[in-house]
Amino acid sequence: MNILLESVPWHAAGGGAVIGLAVAVLLLFNGRIAGISGIVGGLLRMSKGDIGWRVAFIAGLVLSVAIWKLFWILPEIKIEASYGMLALAGLLVGYGTRLGSGCTSGHGVCGLSRRSPRSIAATVVFMTMGFATVYWMRHVWF
Repeated sequence: MNILLESVPWHAAGGGAVIGLAVAVLLLFNGRIAGISGIVGGLLRMSKGDIGWRVAFIAGLVLSVAIWKLFWILPEIKIEASYGMLALAGLLVGYGTRLGSGCTSGHGVCGLSRRSPRSIAATVVFMTMGFATVYWMRHVWF
């Protein structure tokens, strides 16, 4: 395989471009922000006429992995946390999503590109807490 295609920065740039394109298409053609927590939350509320695009968006997220596997090898995923720690992390992320009125995709990807002051503040808090958590978990607690 070509060394340029194996390079991690190319993968990151390509992934970012695809995410940006998906966000722009959803906003342009549907007038909706691609915040995953809001999209999934809307599926749980079941509003008539509002389900199809949400199902299509989530299906696209899931199917993209299957499509990737047809052409390339998925990177190895190594999780060093226990199931309890993963459950706690998921609950904390969910709580933060409710507290911040959105998730990293809605605020970080869509909100920053729209220069939303609320999204800028939320993203600064997300990132700061993420950095602090990694530091604490790797250098203080363990």
